[in-house]
Amino acid sequence: MNPVIIRTEASADSAESEVPSLNARDHAMASHHVPARLIPAGAVRPFALVASLFFLWGIPNSMNDVLIRQFMKSFSLTRFEAGLVQSAFYLGYFVLALPAGLMMRRYGYKRGLVTGLCLFAAGCFLFLPAAISGTYTFFLGALFVVASGLAFLETASNPFVAQLGPEATSERRLNLAQAFNPLGCITGVLLGTIFIFSGVELSPAEVAVKQADHTYASYLHMETLRVVTPYLVIGGIALVWALLIGATTFPKLDANDESCETPSGNWRSLLHKPHFLFGVFAQFIQCGSQVCMWSYFIQYSKEYVNLSDKKAGLLLTCILIIFGIGRFVSTALMQRFSASSLMTCYGLTNAGLLLFAMFFPTWAGVIALLLTSFFLSVMFPTIFAFGIKDLGPNTNIGGSFIVMAIVGGAVFTPIMGWLAETLHSTAHAFVIPMLGMAGVAAYAAYMGQYEKRRVADCAAHA
Repeated sequence: MNPVIIRTEASADSAESEVPSLNARDHAMASHHVPARLIPAGAVRPFALVASLFFLWGIPNSMNDVLIRQFMKSFSLTRFEAGLVQSAFYLGYFVLALPAGLMMRRYGYKRGLVTGLCLFAAGCFLFLPAAISGTYTFFLGALFVVASGLAFLETASNPFVAQLGPEATSERRLNLAQAFNPLGCITGVLLGTIFIFSGVELSPAEVAVKQADHTYASYLHMETLRVVTPYLVIGGIALVWALLIGATTFPKLDANDESCETPSGNWRSLLHKPHFLFGVFAQFIQCGSQVCMWSYFIQYSKEYVNLSDKKAGLLLTCILIIFGIGRFVSTALMQRFSASSLMTCYGLTNAGLLLFAMFFPTWAGVIALLLTSFFLSVMFPTIFAFGIKDLGPNTNIGGSFIVMAIVGGAVFTPIMGWLAETLHSTAHAFVIPMLGMAGVAAYAAYMGQYEKRRVADCAAHA
């Protein structure tokens, strides 16, 4: 086997000719029937540091659900006002993803990761003055800064992991890194439940007594302060991770080597990449469908099997566990099945499960919704890896647009809510994510054909 050589950021340009391209290495491995390595030698530490970030940003993502409930109590908010937590979060991703890509195109992934971690930490630290001031809009601003940092992290981490090694294993490598994200989500839910929720629920009579004693405002302020400590700790961890990444030598990834096509530095060339444009749309409908399925799971459970909030919440935790198991299992399955075939199967399976839940709103329907999380697991990282193929120097910008597609979660959720009210049925409103899953399956099937054409073209130019 020819050794896998990776240039570090300190490598001289004169050494460039000595480094075989990823594409060339893939052809060499294929010709000798040598399986491509998942993580090349010399890249294990950078991979471990970046893969840990998938865990880290899962924590604040899942803690938003805890914040919504806590802020409804501590600030006496309506559901709409509390829902602005998610709006501020999605807005941070949407606004900063493209600037993050532009910055990393110029300065590289390493600086993008450090910048993202610093922004993430700054947003977490802003929770302290926000709590002291007792201003809800201050918290929304802090969450926007947190999400801005996460936009940098996701825009950098996903393409970095996908390109960190042979292209033949990019989908499997990204799925492995993404497998740590649901573990972070579960951790976030547990941290929020333990350290943010006080467990004190005042009855209307007790509220009246505290108001008469002029102690109710103090009680609400103490409830607000409970959100501070977890975020300060998370912010501190983010800063430590920024120092670790700053002190680590990262491999220099030349996106130009990843395509058999002639690279172009003009980002407008992305408009002529159907697989990329379809990928952005697929990510948009995938994220929208996933948020819908999880956001309305508790309502579905309460409406059709009469579960309490607490029991439905426990089942929601099970969803995250199943999702995490799906990530690890799917990564293993990709050693035997192509990523496009696997995601086509997963998309169609989820469409079927959602169709079943629509027409059989019983415990069987609840179980069907639980199972969808297993098949959701492969979608985000695989769509991302597919979408950035053959983008050359536009890989960073392309990745930014795919990250921006996360805003689908903010678009689909109110549409499904409106449909549920119009049809007077939460179950029938699941037609929205069902169609989304069918769309994802269509994209996966398209990418299966794209890969076949791509291999044939590269062989013809070899």
